[in-house]
Amino acid sequence: MHISVLGIDGVHRLDQAAKRILAETGVDIPHEEMRSLFVKAGAAPDAGSNRIRIPHELVDECLAAAGKSFTIYGRDRTRTASFGIGKRNYNSTAGQAYWLDRDGRRRFCTLDDVRQATMLGDVLPRLTIVGAMADPLEIDAAWRCVEVAATMLRLTTKPIMFWYHDRKSAAWVNELFLLLAGDCEQLARYPFAYPFLEPISPLRFPEKGIDVLFETCKIPLPVPIGPMAQVGLSAPATLAGTLAQETAEILAGVCVTQLIHAGTPVCFGGIPHAFDMRTTQLIFAGPEQALMAVAMAEMGKYYGLPVYLNVGLTDSKIVDAQAGLEIGSTLLMGALSGADIFGHLGIAGVDQAASLEMLLFQHEVIEYIERIMNEFEVNDDTIALELIQRLGPGGNFIAEEHTLRFFRQEVWTPSLLNRDYWETWESKGRKTILDQVRDRLAQLADTYEPHPLDRDQEREIDKIVEKARKDLSR
Repeated sequence: MHISVLGIDGVHRLDQAAKRILAETGVDIPHEEMRSLFVKAGAAPDAGSNRIRIPHELVDECLAAAGKSFTIYGRDRTRTASFGIGKRNYNSTAGQAYWLDRDGRRRFCTLDDVRQATMLGDVLPRLTIVGAMADPLEIDAAWRCVEVAATMLRLTTKPIMFWYHDRKSAAWVNELFLLLAGDCEQLARYPFAYPFLEPISPLRFPEKGIDVLFETCKIPLPVPIGPMAQVGLSAPATLAGTLAQETAEILAGVCVTQLIHAGTPVCFGGIPHAFDMRTTQLIFAGPEQALMAVAMAEMGKYYGLPVYLNVGLTDSKIVDAQAGLEIGSTLLMGALSGADIFGHLGIAGVDQAASLEMLLFQHEVIEYIERIMNEFEVNDDTIALELIQRLGPGGNFIAEEHTLRFFRQEVWTPSLLNRDYWETWESKGRKTILDQVRDRLAQLADTYEPHPLDRDQEREIDKIVEKARKDLSR
């Protein structure tokens, strides 16, 4: 099941517009080494500025060179997230500044929140990449990503996601990965994570974001490229104009990765958002988000790239009816678009805080959506014509062997959604969906089973983190 909003004509028009933007307007690259690589490859620099104009021939060359599929792995190499092969993946957010406690109070994140988020992500079966969810401000930013990555590697055997800080700290993160992988060849074959390159709309790139890639592309780690153009604020006030600009920014990012290391796998991160002129807040989950997500998936697939979408999110701050409407609607559209991954899950509102409650609720929605996406089979066995004829008018199917054989695979059973009779629901305390989520979180925390590293690896990780702290704190 796939859907389209652009059609082939719309895709071609956006492609042509994006390439004209790059060739005629250009992008701002505040990284001297990167600008030199562009000029060497045939891009035209602006004298006295950081602007680079990228000819469409160079864009096409870089698209051809880019890796179109990849897999990232956990410590347990059976736990993977694969891109470009038609598989759907889900990840929790890489990190927020604030954390939402169970009592509804918001505070700054801590390293312990990273631990809690990693443990929950590890046990949720549909979550293929575990995000740190928390960006612990108690730790110096210079070496924070090293500490966060080390903490996550200790607690989950799934692939991980966190925010890289800069090139120097990325080198220390590589040391952690090399320790667990064994050598560079093994790490290149079985990467644990990827750095996220975020162009700054309109048409600019962060210097540190590019600089990180000079370190991670040594392996090379895959690179999702995801600008967050906002309709009417950092992009035109039309969806088509925003999509054209967003596509140009992503294509420029593809060029960045391939000029640093040709063949680096990339992911087309089509994550534009609408903007609310009343609140001056971007919109995570309006109907426009679903439309733009489908369009971005069409563009990414046109270029032969795996696609990353921001769907399954909500503007609500808590698990409530608004959250259910927004998460379910946008995630279903994203899944129907044929994209490869959906995130960043576990955010309360528009980057207002990380929330374990929201993540668990989103996981339930994922289960619901996955049942839809798995469709159903139509064959002699599932039509069950002979059974219908045998039981005839007024019969009952509940005691039949056919029912026993099929009811679990045909009808999804939720973990959190309530289907009880009124009296049963009332006898259990009239619990809301938020109550159900909180009860389930407590149960998962009580039953979590850690996956410890061996003692030698633990000691070596401690040494790397301590060396990084001393080196990067200077």
